[in-house]
Amino acid sequence: MAVKQAFQCRECGATAPKWSGRCGDCGAWNSMEEIALARGGGRRAAAHMAGEQLAEVTDLGQADTGETPRIRSGIGELDRVLGGGLVTGSVVLIGGDPGIGKSTLLLQLMSRLQAGGLSCLYVSGEESTRQVAMRAGRLGLEVAGLRFVPETRVERILELAAKERPAAMVIDSIQTLYTEELSSAPGGVSQVRESAARLVQYAKRSGTALYLVGHVTKEGALAGPRVLEHMVDTVLYFEGDPGSRFRVVRAVKNRFGAVNELGVFAMTDKGLREVSNPSAIFLSRTGEDAAGSAVIVTREGTRPLLVEVQALVDDSQLANPRRVCVGLEQNRLAMLLAVLHRHGGVSMADRDVFVNAVGGVRISETGADLGVICAVLSSLRDAPLPRDLVVFGELGLAGEVRPVQNGPERLKEAAKHGFRRAIVPRANVPKGGVEGLEVQPVSRLGEVIDALNG
Repeated sequence: MAVKQAFQCRECGATAPKWSGRCGDCGAWNSMEEIALARGGGRRAAAHMAGEQLAEVTDLGQADTGETPRIRSGIGELDRVLGGGLVTGSVVLIGGDPGIGKSTLLLQLMSRLQAGGLSCLYVSGEESTRQVAMRAGRLGLEVAGLRFVPETRVERILELAAKERPAAMVIDSIQTLYTEELSSAPGGVSQVRESAARLVQYAKRSGTALYLVGHVTKEGALAGPRVLEHMVDTVLYFEGDPGSRFRVVRAVKNRFGAVNELGVFAMTDKGLREVSNPSAIFLSRTGEDAAGSAVIVTREGTRPLLVEVQALVDDSQLANPRRVCVGLEQNRLAMLLAVLHRHGGVSMADRDVFVNAVGGVRISETGADLGVICAVLSSLRDAPLPRDLVVFGELGLAGEVRPVQNGPERLKEAAKHGFRRAIVPRANVPKGGVEGLEVQPVSRLGEVIDALNG
């Protein structure tokens, strides 16, 4: 296929025949990136060379709507995040901080699939064959029959894939790959985009389940063009505190399952081990009662999780008191403190407030509002909350307590872990109640404060 080079602005999409420091259309500086353009009928010629068939118009009402066949990987937490297992022809992008465990998880996955009778190909652009073999031996993985190649050129990878015909393939990582049609260095926007496009095309055509490892920026987002996330079927983020042995895999996009699904692992000397009861690791309460601690029931995908929220309220020595959050949204904490002052009569204007979600979990839903309020009040008054108390609910700006989704499932999870009392929004109270759990409904912030005082 005849190819020529051009340059495209990553801000507005304008193209130019040569590079310039400033885009002539939008005026953005240093935004021109090299791209590849096919000459004339290059796309159609390439399609015939690849043996593709032209798409035909079909009746959507007569389309096959049967359940997508899935392949169990043998790693239950990963299957949960993927929506039930691997899908043939799907493309999964996995991102995370360096050393978090991405390569370890995928090596374990390939080992399990190979042991299950599937042909697998592991492509590494960062490690040699000896390095990967030594890691497999250290983890005690059975890798006999697992095909491996250290390669960074996309054309060569596609050649080997066409020869090996693997059912599953790993690319570690997409930022190390390059195509000969572009002269830019590997890791650039154009190289990442073009390499990913060719690999995605191969996966869809051959039915290979493809896994791409992606580097992340300092802010934790996937590095490279944003279009990379739109090209793939599933985007997984590997999260975890470097000082903790627990790791969380979160699905932020999934065309074959629920988004925001969560998988929990523990890093051991034998690799990543599944955590079947993640609520236990997020409840790290000691034997002694401590002020400023409250247990909430949050929900990640289809799984309810019990998480301990800790708060520390202290006199501030600064003109502007600090509002610090770890695992929660800082702006929402400021809003909750304003509501507590306006509708609860409790001021934090001269106090620093620190809030932390135990276990390194990140809570993004509004159901944690009541838990944060209860933890803050407990720390302010230096009065521990009952150990068998669990709370959840959203707090509105008018001081009203709003219901959250899946209230009955949250209460059942709390009862299963031995909690005997719950403060929840009135609309979330189940009609038949929950066995062994005393549910106290509230509809206003004042009722929450009264319940804590009583």
